Amino acid sequence: MTKVLKTLMGLLLLPFCYAATRTLINVIVSIRPPSYSELPLSVWGLALGFGLWLFLFLALPRPVRTYVLAHELTHALWGALMGARVARVKVSKKGGSVQLSKNNFLITLAPYFFPFYTVLAIAGYYLLSIFFDLRAYEPFWLGLIGLTWGFHLTFTVTMLLTHQPDIQENGWLFSYAVIYLFNALGVGLWIVMVASPTLEGFTRQLESDIAASWLACWEAGRYAGQLIQQRLTTGRTGAA
Repeated sequence: MTKVLKTLMGLLLLPFCYAATRTLINVIVSIRPPSYSELPLSVWGLALGFGLWLFLFLALPRPVRTYVLAHELTHALWGALMGARVARVKVSKKGGSVQLSKNNFLITLAPYFFPFYTVLAIAGYYLLSIFFDLRAYEPFWLGLIGLTWGFHLTFTVTMLLTHQPDIQENGWLFSYAVIYLFNALGVGLWIVMVASPTLEGFTRQLESDIAASWLACWEAGRYAGQLIQQRLTTGRTGAA
């Protein structure tokens, strides 16, 4: 896609971003109990893990090489899933690179919405659960998920505040819309996995919010068209 087409696609994605935001807010509000003591243990585990990472991120030297490794491996993983040949991965504190035989916007932007270490933690949990009963250790695993997702979020925001060739390649509007939309939907799915909302309810709410968002865009467009038509008509009348 050309940058002009991607800019248009970015504009079309904005109503979806707004709808995903409304859905996420509604899902978060729906799990609020009368008191914090009634929050599920799963929510506490995620929150404590996330809080621990924020402390580490602010108090200690940042593990940039660890982030760069996840960034480049995510490019490689998504490239391999889409049929690309992965030739070489380079990682250093100053940056990294990966050689792929093909590329597209999903491969390019995947590190900004795909929490690599969080997915590894979830995969590790389910793999080990085949051989061991891990129910007693669920708080630890949920804390690990919260910590690794915090790692993803903080480094993603930090990197997006600097010049990124991945963003420049796809255009800032399209890139930010895709990154925001996928991250918002990802947070919603994490909540569904660990709290009371169901996937069916989340999907219905999202469909409703998308419809409402596009209806608002249609009404705004129609109103703007009427204003333009009125001004053109007034202009012709005045000229006559």
